[in-house]
Amino acid sequence: MSCQKIRTFSHALWQTSKSTSLCKVYVASCGSVASTGPTTQIGKCCEDEQSCGSDLGIQPVRSTAIPTSPSPANHRHVASNNQRVSPTLSERAFTTELQIDSKTYLWSRYNEMKRLVHDLIPPGVCNLLNPSTIYANNEVDLDEVDIYGFDYDYTLALYSNTLDTMIYNTARDFLVKHYKYPEGISKYDYIPNFAARGLHYDIQKGLLMKIDAFHYIQLGTVYRGLKPVPDHEVLELYGGTHHVPLQEVSGFYGKGPMMKQFMDVFSIPEMTLLAAANDYFNSNDIEYDPGHLYKDVSVSAFNKYILRGDETYAVLHRLASHGKKLFLITNSPFSFVDKGMKYMVGKDWRDFFDVVIVQADKPHFFNNCGKPFRRLDGNGDLQWDKIKSLDKGQIYKQGNLFDFLRLTGWRGSKVLYFGDHLYSDLADLMLRHGWRTGAIVPELEVETRVVNTEQYAQSLTWLQALTGLLERMQMHRDLKSKEVLQDWLKEREEAVTKNLFNPHFGSIFRTCHNPTFFSRRLCRFSDLYMASISCLLNYDLSYTFYPRRTPLQHEAPLWMDQLCTGYLHSHK
Repeated sequence: MSCQKIRTFSHALWQTSKSTSLCKVYVASCGSVASTGPTTQIGKCCEDEQSCGSDLGIQPVRSTAIPTSPSPANHRHVASNNQRVSPTLSERAFTTELQIDSKTYLWSRYNEMKRLVHDLIPPGVCNLLNPSTIYANNEVDLDEVDIYGFDYDYTLALYSNTLDTMIYNTARDFLVKHYKYPEGISKYDYIPNFAARGLHYDIQKGLLMKIDAFHYIQLGTVYRGLKPVPDHEVLELYGGTHHVPLQEVSGFYGKGPMMKQFMDVFSIPEMTLLAAANDYFNSNDIEYDPGHLYKDVSVSAFNKYILRGDETYAVLHRLASHGKKLFLITNSPFSFVDKGMKYMVGKDWRDFFDVVIVQADKPHFFNNCGKPFRRLDGNGDLQWDKIKSLDKGQIYKQGNLFDFLRLTGWRGSKVLYFGDHLYSDLADLMLRHGWRTGAIVPELEVETRVVNTEQYAQSLTWLQALTGLLERMQMHRDLKSKEVLQDWLKEREEAVTKNLFNPHFGSIFRTCHNPTFFSRRLCRFSDLYMASISCLLNYDLSYTFYPRRTPLQHEAPLWMDQLCTGYLHSHK
């Protein structure tokens, strides 16, 4: 949303919270929870003894029952004008003089909040996100970048959605024919949109799940095979908690002793096959070892099919024509890369690149200096000569980053490398070598379309407002109030935004209320992220990307729930 729209929206919310019955309801209780705005406004309301909120079935009360604000200055102000003394904090907490029906009061607040959220979503709030935008986690000045590096799969080469079905079918048939798994597994067809990138798989328990940035399993997203696991069973399986310890959830490269995190886009059909095979064994009460299944599926043959490349050519041509040096480091074999690049860029594709390295064995390429470079001839055959330089037009295999740095001299922030795998492509470069990194996240296109919908805007705004309402009304402890609050809590936990994305696991960027494990790694290992490298075509090569200052919890005076509830301060 544009800055002007944000300012207009925020101002409208604040004005409404002061002037409508939202403010009046709270003023009726004269600060029993917290002030709804500037204390002078509240003080005047109480001084004038207005019957605030009477239209909602709430009996007006005088300010002797509950003070207008926790501020001592305002208490003295009211007392001096009305000859009343504000009660103490303990009196305020346990007062019983407020003659209202608590259930009616809470639902009135709820309904007023609903109306406010609905009415104050401004026209044009949707369709503001451009799927071709490049997002910055860190400040990057492209004018300082002289060398651009690329991974191949899902970076230079994009693939069609039908590829997932082809990969799944190939791996499923390989599992049955080569490893002699039951023929019944062959009856399981690929399920589009079942799995999502960034999920974790418990290798020994055979469970697929979504974990947030704080290592908590998102209840409702744990699957044994193709069936969800009830929340109470998840808690039993993990010792009464849904927290997974750091040493188990993931190592530096996404695999711990118990868990594997799937970060590759190609891993989506792999996760679906694991779920299908698990489902077959569980549905037929066949005893099996989930650990063996995981290993067998992971080594199945996953062939790849090219999608398009006209935008790839445009990006490479633009960078090269501006005098930028380009290099390619990929784990794919030369024959596969050569075929794909000829299709996308042309038979002279190697003229764009100063260095080409295939079968690099990332991430070990970036952290292990043991493997030397080998040169390939035009047919892809290995040569025996010692590598003393990395020359343009040649193809190299394996090697390591330490020799790469020594032979090229390309170091530090003047290098920007793009890849889709946060661990294999980007982690070491960001943390150990100081290169700039760009993450390719194809899912951004789909998720941006969802975020741009009115349904999402309404749902998210209401979720924030409901959270604020729950936080501020939780001091109502009578039985009827607790029942209302439980209804609200249940509504909040249903996470209405989840089903707008993947129906089983939701957005790859968020659990119900927290960033996902994937999101945390995305912010940690990438300076920039985007849907595809073609997004570079939208920016000048001297453009500077500036990250937006995302408020920390103590830096956010105008969260949406505070705007909607009319509170700018938290009180006790």
